[in-house]
This record gives sequence, structure tokens and C-alpha cells, in this order.
Amino acid sequence: MSTTDDIYAGTSETTEGRVFTVTGQDWDQIAEGLDDGVEERVVVNMGPQHPSTHGVLRLILELEGETVTEARCGIGYLHTGIEKNMEFRSWVQGTTFCTRMDYLSPFFNEATYSLGVERLLGIEDDIPEKADVMRVLLMELNRISSHLVAIATGGMEIGALTVMTIGFRERELVLDLFELITGLRMNHAFIRPGGVAQDLPPGALDEIRGFIALMKKRLPEYAALCNANPIFKARLEDVGHLELEGCLALGLTGPPLRATGYPWDLRKSEPYCGYETYDFDVQTWDTCDSYGRFRVRLAEMWESLKIVEQTADRLAGLEGAPVMVADKKIAWPSQLAIGSDGMGNSLDHIRHIMGESMEALIHHFKLVTEGFRVPAGQAYVPVEGPRGELGAHLVSDGGTRPFRAHFRDPSFTNLQATSVMSEGGMVSDVIVAIASIDPVMGGVDR
Repeated sequence: MSTTDDIYAGTSETTEGRVFTVTGQDWDQIAEGLDDGVEERVVVNMGPQHPSTHGVLRLILELEGETVTEARCGIGYLHTGIEKNMEFRSWVQGTTFCTRMDYLSPFFNEATYSLGVERLLGIEDDIPEKADVMRVLLMELNRISSHLVAIATGGMEIGALTVMTIGFRERELVLDLFELITGLRMNHAFIRPGGVAQDLPPGALDEIRGFIALMKKRLPEYAALCNANPIFKARLEDVGHLELEGCLALGLTGPPLRATGYPWDLRKSEPYCGYETYDFDVQTWDTCDSYGRFRVRLAEMWESLKIVEQTADRLAGLEGAPVMVADKKIAWPSQLAIGSDGMGNSLDHIRHIMGESMEALIHHFKLVTEGFRVPAGQAYVPVEGPRGELGAHLVSDGGTRPFRAHFRDPSFTNLQATSVMSEGGMVSDVIVAIASIDPVMGGVDR
């Protein structure tokens, strides 16, 4: 059937030169279609698919043989309109949207958003200590789970399937903790303006300490499998090279920046949530390549374990302390006792709202349906996410909804380095370079 007869493939013209559909043939078979004397340079689409492009990312590659002469990113295949949707929801409801952006680090999305709202409200100093400690606990657990996925999927994409299986094995343990603490494995909306949604459930600290002890035994497995593995090193060393000047010029942050030896970490340089009171070190490497980024992530998981251990010790001395600001005009109804069936609010809470206090009923209704008002202004409070600087720029016109919410997602910014890291290398190295950035397309497309 010719293309004129095919209802799914009409005729078209291209200004990029001849187009070849590559479906798994050898290079010689593809080259046979070229005229004699014509330069053997073809443009191919790689993606959008999982795995290899590390998400629904499209790469437009110009190849000469198996060498990449030009690489461009095509994004937008996972667009959700989250930022625009937030303009039509209350300030608290915004947390249920932003947690779904970079879905591998939801607590960081919630934290930067909530910190921005709190700055606009002028209540940064009123956040209870326990809420800050719980935020740090959840973010560092989330950093571990995110790095585990980065290492696991990166390993899968180069054929290291054992790295993938054990990476997801450990991630399940972290998600179990998330489910215990927040009730959900992902998309938690747990960190909210004013604090966190609820206190730790009974037995949570014991589970956290058990996880710490287990991870101290499991993390060395990654080092044993990868650090000195000659095949692993051959695939990662000197691949995706990007030095400090390139990172600064393109705005790269996170492990790609620290792999150049530059110790830039917002937890140290611009601390938030009390990070300045925790004992941990900024991890760096000095190879400027994919191997260095892997080693930085592996080392950061150890540092996150140290911080989680410190938060567990602090939470043990804060039993019964508040986890939400005292101002009931702002505090989302958070300390709600669960009913005897494990679902819904307890009868005592419902009895208080419905039967004892008309004012409590009116306040509850207004807070849930309309939300609180935020003074006019704008704020930007970045946090150090697993992939780099993650920040929410929030604009308020004095109403109950954001006038504008825009997020500086590190995956989006870091993807700018795709061409610099890939051009001149082999097709197989493109996969490694992209994996070393660890982009999450939910954060890129938003």
C-alpha cells in the first residue's frame, strides 16, 4: 500500500532532508537507502517511551554512523496544566496539585509551595517545631526513595537489572513508611501551609528506626555492585561530561553540579525548616561525568539516613506537640481523630462541629469551601530537591486563591544540558547522559 492509500500516513514534505524509519535494522541496511556520495547523516526520533529516554521524553538525534552530531529535546508529552489549575483552587487545595508534578519527590513540591504561602502570610516563625521536624523527616526519606529510583532506572537502561530490582525493593520500604505516616504512597498533600496534616501515628518511630537499621545494611550492596564494577564504570566514566562552567551557564543544580566538585546545597547555603540544626555533609565528586553523579547520589543517601536518624530522636521528645499553627483562621482542620472503622472523622469531632458550636460549624465550612485569604504580594522559597533547586514563585492578589503559581523545576532546567552532554558521543551514551540528569517528566511538563 502506498502512503497515499494509507489513512494513517498521508504524504508530507520535510525541510530536514530525507526521513528514515528505523525499526531495528543494521546500519548497513539503512545506509543502502542513501545515494552514493551523500553524507551518511540521518535524523532519528528516540522516544517518547519508557525505558531508555528516562520517561516520556522525545529526543531528536542527528547521527553520523552511531555518533551523535546533534541532539535536541522534545518535551510536552506529559502536560497536565497543574500551574494553571492552581489558580482556580484555594491555597490549601494547591498542595493536592503540586504534589503531582515531580511525582518521585512529592514532599519537596509540597514543601516549597507551603513555605511560599507561609512567607506571604507572615507566619514563618509560627510553624511548630514538630511540623518542621516532620517535614525534614519526610523530605529526607523522599530523597532516598528518589535517588533509589534514579539509580534503579539508570541501571535498567544500561542492562544492570540487579541494580533495578534491589533499587525498587528498597523504595518499597520507603513508600511503606509514607503510607504509614500519611495514608498514601504517593501524591500525599500532607505538608500544608501552616504545618503538616496530622501527627505521627502510633509505632511510626519504631518503623523508622527499623528502616534506618536495614538501609545501613542494604546501601553497601549498591557500592559492591557498581562502584568498582568494570562494566558499569566503562559505561558511565567520561560519559555526559559537563564541567562547572557549563553547569553555571545552563543553570544546572543538584547532583550534576555537585559532581563537578562544587558544594552547592540549599540545605546549607540557604537553610529552611531548621536544616541548619542538623549534622550532615554536602557530598561532591570531581569527575564531571555520569559516574560522578551516580556516586553523589549514593553518598547523599547515607547523609539523608543521618538526618532521618536525627529527626527520629527529636520526634521522640516532641510527643503530643502541635503540628499545625495555632491560628484557627489559617490552620486546616488537621488533628482529626479517625473513626472507629478506620475511615472518616471520629464521632466526637463531628459532634463538636455539628452539635456544640455554631461558630465552629461556620468556621469549618468557610475554611473548607472558600479557604483563607493571603495578603497581596509575591514570594519565592526554594528547597534542595533530589534533582536540584526546586522553587515555587507564588503571587497573591489578596484573595483565597493563587493569582499565579509557577515552579522552577530542576528537571526542566537540567534538560538544557542534553545536547552539550550527548553531542560527539555514541547513541548508547545518550541514554546514560539522560539517566545521569534523572529528569522526571511530570516536573518538566507540569
